[in-house]
Amino acid sequence: MKEGHAEADRGRRPIRSFVRRSGRLTPSQQRALSELWPEYGLDAGAGHLDLDAAFGRRTPRVLEIGFGNGESLVSEARDHPELDFLGIEVHEPGIGHCLLAARAAGLSNLRVIAADALDVLETGIPAASLRRINLYFPDPWPKKRHHKRRIVQPAFIDLCAAALEAGGTLRIATDWADYAEHIEAVLAASERFVLTERREHAGDAPLDRPATKFERRGVTRGHRIVDWIFTKCG
Repeated sequence: MKEGHAEADRGRRPIRSFVRRSGRLTPSQQRALSELWPEYGLDAGAGHLDLDAAFGRRTPRVLEIGFGNGESLVSEARDHPELDFLGIEVHEPGIGHCLLAARAAGLSNLRVIAADALDVLETGIPAASLRRINLYFPDPWPKKRHHKRRIVQPAFIDLCAAALEAGGTLRIATDWADYAEHIEAVLAASERFVLTERREHAGDAPLDRPATKFERRGVTRGHRIVDWIFTKCG
């Protein structure tokens, strides 16, 4: 490829809200990716997913974006067998850890996608198919020059609204004060959601969700936690 073309291609690359980290896979996580993916994994990229077929039933569904090691995802799926849970993550060690935890808990109501959440929301999730979307402690990209990488942007909010059923909820939590201000500004400017509940706390009163590793880490650093529930209009 000519240098000029390469530079042009780099200029067209989308801004990602994550960086793929190589993180070392343990032998058990590697086996989980090989052996448990057929049971729990969904491959996005071929159009809208058939979620009824994937779960073998039709029931309200919850999507967690960026589930880390799956701690909160597995906990909620275990505590709410009446719901189906779908998780999106890009880091293989975390996915492997989640698959192992799902098997240990004997879960049948959890499925995992290894892909960029924005791509999945845009092309993989059927319209109005979700009851709830959870975004717990997304990467805050604290440096000002990186704020454009933050996942909470107007286009992301529109994608969430399209995926949620009427009255569905978008639930967000962060421990970074300036990201909290950013989130509130973006949602206040959207006509797709209204603020239903907001809670600020010291890690001792999460808003209808399990505590997470990133939350505990933020609390040890003296950060305040902010939780929101935004409800889709219409």
